[in-house]
Amino acid sequence: MKVLFATTNPAKINKYAQKLKEKNIEVLTIKDLGINLKPEETGKNAIENAYIKAKAYYEKTKITTIGMDNNLYIEELPEEKQPGTHVRRVNGKELNDDEMIKYYCNLVNEYGGKLTAKWVYGMVIYNGKETKEYSWSKSHFYFVDKPCEKRNPGYPLDSISIMPECNKYFVDLTDEDRNKDKANYNEDDVIDFIVNNIK
Repeated sequence: MKVLFATTNPAKINKYAQKLKEKNIEVLTIKDLGINLKPEETGKNAIENAYIKAKAYYEKTKITTIGMDNNLYIEELPEEKQPGTHVRRVNGKELNDDEMIKYYCNLVNEYGGKLTAKWVYGMVIYNGKETKEYSWSKSHFYFVDKPCEKRNPGYPLDSISIMPECNKYFVDLTDEDRNKDKANYNEDDVIDFIVNNIK
């Protein structure tokens, strides 16, 4: 079974491709297929944007497609400064990983050096007939204004995110560290959602 993952983000692909391979599902990427498509992400939340991506790439390829998006909410920021669906797009510009780290470090610094953050994720599987949706969140962590030197390509904010339970940057977390955080999703649940909804 093959499925197209409608993302150019290497971190997202790496996170799921190996586990899905173990379930006999081959993950194809936009890069693999040489597709040059940029659907306009006009959704109000992560699920809506994930659907826009999944549908656009399915219509181009006729391959069952996974779309995924994530929204960022920061507790101490006023509504007009919330990144929401525009985590990478700031003042009309699409930021690269380094620019994101710099922008968010400056934002955190402006508000005292530490901000409480929450990610809300949306995933949609589209096969031309049915739409399956799944949403989860990662909360109970904070951003700091001094980035770790290590990088997670595609997830740059892992370099400024701290997990309170072990006081480590996300880029330094071990599997054991992640298991301490019971407030967050189980990655296996996401894999199960994909496996159970690909036909």
